[in-house]
Amino acid sequence: LTFPLLSVTLLVSFGSSMLYGYNLAVVNSPAEHIKAFYNATWSQRYGHGLGPAPLTLLYALTVSIFALGGLVGSLLVGVLVERYGRNGALSRSALLVLLAGGFMGFSRELGSPEMVIIGRSITGLHSGGCFLGCAQPLPHGSVPYSHSWGDGEGFVFPTGSNLRGFLGLMPSIFICLGVFSAQVLGLPELLGKDRFWPLFLSVVVVPASLQLLLLHCFPESPRYLLIERNDICGATKALHQFLGSPDVQDVIEEMKEEQRSLSSMEVVSVWQLLRDRSVHWQTLSVAVVNAGMQLSGIDAIWFYTNTIFENAGIPASQIPYTTMGTGAIEVVAGLIGCFTIERVGRRPLIITGFCAMGVCSAGITISLLLQAALPWMRYVSVACVVGIIAGFCMGPAGVPFLMTAELFMQSHRPAAYIVGGSLNWLCNFTIGFIFPFLQMSAGAFCYLVFCGVCLLVALYVYLVIPETKNKTFMEISHIFA
Repeated sequence: LTFPLLSVTLLVSFGSSMLYGYNLAVVNSPAEHIKAFYNATWSQRYGHGLGPAPLTLLYALTVSIFALGGLVGSLLVGVLVERYGRNGALSRSALLVLLAGGFMGFSRELGSPEMVIIGRSITGLHSGGCFLGCAQPLPHGSVPYSHSWGDGEGFVFPTGSNLRGFLGLMPSIFICLGVFSAQVLGLPELLGKDRFWPLFLSVVVVPASLQLLLLHCFPESPRYLLIERNDICGATKALHQFLGSPDVQDVIEEMKEEQRSLSSMEVVSVWQLLRDRSVHWQTLSVAVVNAGMQLSGIDAIWFYTNTIFENAGIPASQIPYTTMGTGAIEVVAGLIGCFTIERVGRRPLIITGFCAMGVCSAGITISLLLQAALPWMRYVSVACVVGIIAGFCMGPAGVPFLMTAELFMQSHRPAAYIVGGSLNWLCNFTIGFIFPFLQMSAGAFCYLVFCGVCLLVALYVYLVIPETKNKTFMEISHIFA
């Protein structure tokens, strides 16, 4: 893993995965300030404030609209990458973030809650196109290594190499760092005050600007240059810079072979994928793990951490620091998963992660029910939240994306990513929108929903999905059969 290749991987992850994590958690700390702004603006416009239910509805829309933008972005990214390449698609996505930052940063000055909602939707559009589209499959797969993965379906990672799992989980590390950054900046001593919340939301322009400036220092994806543009000279120059070796002819020949393979291969549509009985169980598995990843309750934790701790009885003055502590543990758990995936495999990490999340979700319910009689149960609630975050970051955070690539041949992979990504964003929106109402109606029992989802997904993975570490597509397909 050469320095230029590592640098571009880190740059793309910084401006995509980290930004995605930041946008997940940035609405948590200033929630009350944003609600107060909405209420005051409504009162100025119509002469009366918003009731609790309409205010909750408006704020839930602000939180969850990010996921709807992400869904649209994930569906458009293929067109952008095909037309402009990886660097071009990332640059245009970064420009969207600058626009979103302007909307959110000036929303209070212009007295417009609509600008906050529009800004959130645009950041989602960027994350959908950048994180799940450009950051996930392209940088790590765009520079082929010495062997193809599987039976020549595509150059992703060499079988047996620890890079396949390690780099596959790298985006999840940056998601954790993004969440932690939002929690740190949300402290009262920094941007957690009422007058700073527009600036807090618009900080997203900083990493986007850096990515926009630095992307021009790196060449375009060699794989895109050769396969899509048929630019052998450009691909050779890019490989020289990325691999740091003057002899890249073997790699060029591999990409040419892939180009010939792709030209004779028909890429299936989503509808064809859903109707293909030969990959029925693989498609169902992708749907289960991607939907389960978002329905596990992790989005509720990220979006509404402060509210959860407030309901658990944590003193208001301690909540920002407790939240930041959970973010630090989240980063550590992500690193553990990243460095152990090739040792223990995909299945143990994802099964253990979902089981831990399920048990801890049930633990939150029990602690909330008993905290009136046992005040110390509030700390059990905190421990359970930490357990949910740690369990998620060690496996479910990144393994579903990695498994989506490993369960399908190249012809089916794009459609599988669309299915998994769409479910991912739809479930993200669902949890972000309904959780406040679920919490109001079900109280402490709302976490049992997440408990059931986590345990059912863990059981499905245990019974159906094989271990994919160091296996080709044909071997995995044979196990499913």
